Amino acid sequence: MGQDETKLAEGRELLADRFGAVELAGPVFDFTFSSYYEREMGAGLVKQFLGFGPLVYPENLADIKRASNGLEAGLVRSDGMPGRALNIDPGYVNGGQLVLATTKNYSHRIYIGKGIFAEVTLLYTRGEFTPLPWTYRDYSTEAALAFFTRVRAAFLNQRGSSKNG
Repeated sequence: MGQDETKLAEGRELLADRFGAVELAGPVFDFTFSSYYEREMGAGLVKQFLGFGPLVYPENLADIKRASNGLEAGLVRSDGMPGRALNIDPGYVNGGQLVLATTKNYSHRIYIGKGIFAEVTLLYTRGEFTPLPWTYRDYSTEAALAFFTRVRAAFLNQRGSSKNG
C-alpha cells in the first residue's frame, strides 16, 4: 500500500531487486477499507497485491518482513511529510493458506522470532480461499480472493516443477 501509484511503482522495483521478479500483479485499487494508515501515510492511499517468482521457505518469513520494513524506511513520502510512503505486508501462499507477517501481536498471531508474528489470513478450503473473522477487508474482496487463487495455482505449478527437475 502506498501514497500513490508512483510510490507503488518504486516499491515494486525495490521488492523485485530484493526478492526476485514480480510474476503476478493484481490491479491497483483505492484503499478505502480503513482510515488506520492515514495519520502516518496520508489520505488517498492505493494498494496492489504482488506475487514473486522464486519460492520461499516459510521459516524465512521473519527475515523477509524485517527486510521489507527496511525498504519502507528507505522511502520518503511524496508530500514531504514525516511517515511512511509504503506499507509492505509480506507473506506466502501455499496449498492451504495465505500467511502474512506483522510486527503487531494479537490473540490469533503466532510469534515466529525477531520481533515478527505470523497470521493465517485466508484459508483454502472446498476449492476456494475463505476469509477468517480477523481477515482485513481488503483481503476479503472478490478481487483479492481471485488474485490469491492465481498465486496458489502458480505456487502449486512451480512446486510441482521443482520436484520433477
